[in-house]
Amino acid sequence: MNAPAKSLKSEADPAGRDGVVPAAECRSMGEVRAGIDLLDRQLVALMAARQGYIGAAARIKARLEDVRDEARIEDVVSKVLAASEAAGLSKRIAEPVWRELIERSIEHEHDLWRSFRIRNEV
Repeated sequence: MNAPAKSLKSEADPAGRDGVVPAAECRSMGEVRAGIDLLDRQLVALMAARQGYIGAAARIKARLEDVRDEARIEDVVSKVLAASEAAGLSKRIAEPVWRELIERSIEHEHDLWRSFRIRNEV
């Protein structure tokens, strides 16, 4: 089941869609690609914001062992799957994408945790 088409907003045109046609109304591959390109830019901005919180976690956590939290991983995946279902996103896409995102985020947090501690030792 697909969710209803939503407006695709961008920073350049926050009230509109930069001329992007909703997926259900696309008539050409150019229109499809324009919509995907806009969404990709929005996803990058959201992921960069998420990464900022990963940096905050690395700064706040006292021990390196606290970076990986299996219960939190499963909590995040569970919430994402519920949101995915509500939004009409396939679980077969959502779950592996988020699990990979979480693993890469943990790696990044490990690196940041170490760099914060090394800087503070000097």
